[in-house]
Amino acid sequence: MPEHPIRSYSRRSTYTVLTPEQEEAVHHACLDVLEHTGVSTTNERLLRVMADHGQEVDFAERRIRFDPAFVEEKRALAPGAFTLAARNPDFDLPLGADRGWLSTDGCPAHTLDIDTGQRRYSNKQDIAMFTKVADALPQVAIQWQCCSANDKPVPVRPMHETHAQLPVTSKHIMQMTAIDPFNARGLVEMMRVIAGGADELRARPLMSNFQCSISPLHWDNETIDAMETFAEAGIPVGMCAMPLAGASAPLSVAGLMTIANAEILSGFVILETLVPGAKTFHVSYNTTIDMGTGELNPAWGANDVFAEMGSAQMGRYFGVPTCHGSYGTGSKASDWQSGAQNAIAAFGSMLVPSDMLTGIGSLYGDSVSSITELMLSAEIFDIVARWSEGYDFDADTFQLDAIDRVGPAGHFLDQDHTLVHMREFWRETFMDRRNWDTWEKEGRPDPRVAATAKAKEILATHEPDALPDGMEAELDAIMATYEAQALAEAS
Repeated sequence: MPEHPIRSYSRRSTYTVLTPEQEEAVHHACLDVLEHTGVSTTNERLLRVMADHGQEVDFAERRIRFDPAFVEEKRALAPGAFTLAARNPDFDLPLGADRGWLSTDGCPAHTLDIDTGQRRYSNKQDIAMFTKVADALPQVAIQWQCCSANDKPVPVRPMHETHAQLPVTSKHIMQMTAIDPFNARGLVEMMRVIAGGADELRARPLMSNFQCSISPLHWDNETIDAMETFAEAGIPVGMCAMPLAGASAPLSVAGLMTIANAEILSGFVILETLVPGAKTFHVSYNTTIDMGTGELNPAWGANDVFAEMGSAQMGRYFGVPTCHGSYGTGSKASDWQSGAQNAIAAFGSMLVPSDMLTGIGSLYGDSVSSITELMLSAEIFDIVARWSEGYDFDADTFQLDAIDRVGPAGHFLDQDHTLVHMREFWRETFMDRRNWDTWEKEGRPDPRVAATAKAKEILATHEPDALPDGMEAELDAIMATYEAQALAEAS
């Protein structure tokens, strides 16, 4: 099989942070929560559907309590493996196999301007620029919407955010801002144009999506309708939970993981009840609040990383593909904190590997998009992905004959083995390997400056796979039609 053009990582690690007994304990805690506490929803139709399926529904409280056997029955309907297709088939991504894939982050309201370095509100053009750079990076497999199209009308902003990406990438797109059925329908219509029809999109889902619960234990009205719209079109729909320990979840790793996984399990049940056999995946972002301010804690560390690794393990336990955060530094700049947090989380993700890792290209707890951070984080990913592969220990790599030839006090610079393999050791892109004197003489160059310059070079020279003739105009027409309808309904 030819080598995949996208840099992947190995999922062969058998390391676990939870014992089998702890996995079972989390599972049973989730079932207990769903049976006795349940979830609430503002979707009246869902309440009726669940009542018709024999679940305990309190229509006054809008609360659903799930029979554990029903949860397990519906969870079993979700496929354990499937492929995320791409406009360029070379970039197709099998899930549930032995390789894992990296995505960009989304969807901050701010960006760091690539020219000024100043934070400002993002716009649709920023999404196109970021997506174009990510399209050129072999480390990036999946394109999220990196920031918000704040210059476009709110009712169709999710459509605009994906519309910006379609001409500048042929990689898989994961849509994570469309949380209502109107935008979902528009995006399905666009993707059917690119795929060549409804059946073609169902066979090759060029886009995926995920829908988020509202912690603790709530599903919004339009979220339910959006997940059903996407799933009926054959688009994989992940179930995402983003609880905050101390705010929307108990202030403990076990309690945090229980809320997250209970919400995700309830999402599986809802989706598989509405669209049996729908492709889904486990998406969990376990975070904490700063108990001094009540805000998201940007200085996250051991608790958050452990909970994220544990939820990745639980997703694997539940037998579905997994998608988890591995970057998303809380730092306000590409600095020591961002490097430390991203590297720690990334190595943790190699130990307990998901099918998909997310988060490169953002700062300040996913609230500021940065192309410079995208470039630097791609290098961190390159390191951990190579580490995940392991290394050979055989006759060729032990080189006992060469050791004997060189003997004590010799060197290996002129050995054939050295010449053959000299380019195989990992080499940096932005890390600095100059000696001190050269570094001083050249003005103490900053890797951030080099990363930004490389991104600008990509923007000037990279040519993404073009859309077929006439397709961009067709997509523009769909975008215009939906925008006009949304604005007319809002007036």
